[in-house]
Amino acid sequence: MADEIINRIANSKLVTFDLEDLYPEGTRTVIDIKEWLYEGLILREKDFRASIAAHDWTQYQNHYVALTCSTDAIIPGWAYLLLTSVLSPFTKKVVVGDLILLETLLYQEIINTIDPSIYQDKPIIIKGCSNKPVPEGAYITLLQKLQPVAKSLMYGEACSSVPLFKRK
Repeated sequence: MADEIINRIANSKLVTFDLEDLYPEGTRTVIDIKEWLYEGLILREKDFRASIAAHDWTQYQNHYVALTCSTDAIIPGWAYLLLTSVLSPFTKKVVVGDLILLETLLYQEIINTIDPSIYQDKPIIIKGCSNKPVPEGAYITLLQKLQPVAKSLMYGEACSSVPLFKRK
């Protein structure tokens, strides 16, 4: 009788953590406010407020929104606050920045809710490949959350991982 093939990885205590499993579903939208600026550069309060009042904000229902300005305009802080005040009744979240920042902040919120004690003294591999947009910042946040409790941390796949941390 031939030797039985044993899957040692499946039988190990190794925990695979896939950040893709935490991906919050929903539409991501970038709103570039340059269209509401005079010549794309100057914020005229009266015109800006009129543009905001005329805009259909319901189209962002349940969206995650990143507010940005793609020109070199100087935008006063109140402008983003005003936009957020009209967006908030419709959106799941609003940030000032790009989609990478938006994804990073979404993951930070989710990772902060994880109880790290369930990973106490376990070897953990943080899965590296994903089909969904997982920003680098999410991996860093996760590592910082798990390092104090984990026996070891690796990155990649069980068959080819990169060691990151091992408790002494």
